[in-house]
Amino acid sequence: MAILAKVAFFFYTLIILAGAWWAVTAQSLVRALVGLIATLFAVAGMYLLLAAPLVAFMQLLIYVGAVSVLILLAIMLARAPAGGEEQDPRQPRQYVNALLVLCAPAFALSWVIIKHPPVSRLTPSELPAEALGKALMGPYSLAFELISVALLVAMAGAVLLAFEKRGKK
Repeated sequence: MAILAKVAFFFYTLIILAGAWWAVTAQSLVRALVGLIATLFAVAGMYLLLAAPLVAFMQLLIYVGAVSVLILLAIMLARAPAGGEEQDPRQPRQYVNALLVLCAPAFALSWVIIKHPPVSRLTPSELPAEALGKALMGPYSLAFELISVALLVAMAGAVLLAFEKRGKK
């Protein structure tokens, strides 16, 4: 059973990396969104491997469902006019800069974690959904509400951009 879990872990890791690469390097926003959706599906699979089915299904409902539809709506509403100028192809220097920007925080965080390891705590192996719901509506309610406000602002911004572009035609 441990071999199967390792195979599933590497499979999901491969999908996450491939989807992320596709999302970053795609020339089309819609194709980049497909890469993001593939990555988010694989992250939900990782949550299932961690025996957290509630978090996995929330990942699917909130991120794959709602956020992806919101991003697609923003792409459709704020679409550039047809026949616009094409972007210059990416230079190799941009890839090197992107790799440096990726590696710098990873090395910094790794150094901090190695020098100051976090204190481990005993956690229950399974957390009932009722306790998670009470925590989200109790001490974590502010963070929960801020996420919904951020999504509302993003949707309002997309609609505002769409109306500004249509008004300039």
